[in-house]
Amino acid sequence: MITRYGYDVVGVVVVLFLVGTLVSWLLLDDRIVRTSITVMLVLLLAFTLFFFRDPERNTPSGGDLVVAPADGKVLFVRDVTEAEYLHGAAVQISIFMSPLNVHVNRYPVSGTVEYFRHFPGEYLVAFDEKASLRNERTHIGIAHPRGRVLFKQIAGFIARRIIAEVREGDAAVAGARFGMIKFGSRVDVILPRSVTVHVKAGESTVAGEMVLAHFSTPG
Repeated sequence: MITRYGYDVVGVVVVLFLVGTLVSWLLLDDRIVRTSITVMLVLLLAFTLFFFRDPERNTPSGGDLVVAPADGKVLFVRDVTEAEYLHGAAVQISIFMSPLNVHVNRYPVSGTVEYFRHFPGEYLVAFDEKASLRNERTHIGIAHPRGRVLFKQIAGFIARRIIAEVREGDAAVAGARFGMIKFGSRVDVILPRSVTVHVKAGESTVAGEMVLAHFSTPG
């Protein structure tokens, strides 16, 4: 399955593949050159289809669960003070997405989108400590029954486009698709300090399926 967020790019590459292959085989006499061009076009098409793949995921049930919003690897888990949306002590889980990962992003929790901001910026490498403050990014805040959750799509050195089909007032459903970051980057999930975290640095994540944390039971 190909994500609809990539239809434009996939369409261009398919046309390029068809036209390039046809022209090279009709107009070029050198068999080696024709074959080389065809191989390069096949590789380009294969990578494009691979990059924009969008597999189905089975999101675990449970209103207290926080699931991964992105495929990738956990860069770090650390305590922070979050002043933008949570306004207090929090824990941050940062996930690095390489160009080989699935890049469709999913909501980590269910609730109501209360906060959405897009910040233009730079394109530092995604694992740089300053990337979350200086790079182009979106910040999405969700009001969950157990507490507020803020997560960020952060562009990287290669990633140059963030897609977030999100508006304040939208109903968020854990595991549901809402956008993507094209060509590798990072997603930060910022949770109340009271949650129980289930991941550590170096672990691989699966968007919509892997449980990052769970909220404490009320009372």
